[in-house]
Amino acid sequence: MVADNGQSSHVFMLFKCLFKRLQDQRIVVLAVESRMEGSLAMYAVVGQKADIMFINLRETLEELNSVENAFNRSGFAKFVKPVYSYVNIVELSSYLAPPGSDPMQVPEVAARLKPILPKAKHICFYPMNKRRMLNDNWYMLSLEERKNFMRSHGMIGRNYAGKVKQIITGSVGFDDWEWGVTLFADESLQFKKLVYEMRFDETSARFGEFGRFYVGNILTPGGLTELLNV
Repeated sequence: MVADNGQSSHVFMLFKCLFKRLQDQRIVVLAVESRMEGSLAMYAVVGQKADIMFINLRETLEELNSVENAFNRSGFAKFVKPVYSYVNIVELSSYLAPPGSDPMQVPEVAARLKPILPKAKHICFYPMNKRRMLNDNWYMLSLEERKNFMRSHGMIGRNYAGKVKQIITGSVGFDDWEWGVTLFADESLQFKKLVYEMRFDETSARFGEFGRFYVGNILTPGGLTELLNV
């Protein structure tokens, strides 16, 4: 069971070529958030998987599509090529919610369902599945069993409150994986500590399957200018 509200996409780009005049195109990208409802953030990806990551949060798939089309028509789009994207929906597990409760009536919960992307220095994104193999089949467990697993799993995350902020997104029927996990922190080492500790939790050890990890640094307008000025 989940409560959900709003669509999101993670888009990863590699530069086809870089010119100094690309600095003039940054306005097109930075203006998206002011023109549309939702949230937008850009990150410089560390490593060779991609160069830039865009995260867009919008109310509907139509709005996401509109943002994508506007970007594709921009001058900036001529100099990049997409290497990966992930479409998902912001959701909050209701395993821990009181029966019959309306998540949107709880301010703290509503804020998590309609998030503004944090301005933390670093980001870590990865997709994941719940395993469906023999005795380790998540979808053959009872609701009560799943609740117990997620309760212990969530307690580990609480130990990182104030250090790591996470946005959990569901993607069953939207993309190749079942969930997306996006972590934000001002100290990048917290990503390793959190993910490593969770690997020993029975929920992850028995049922977790993980895709590629993307780690990056937030791009401010000044940082984007510096990145393009090569």
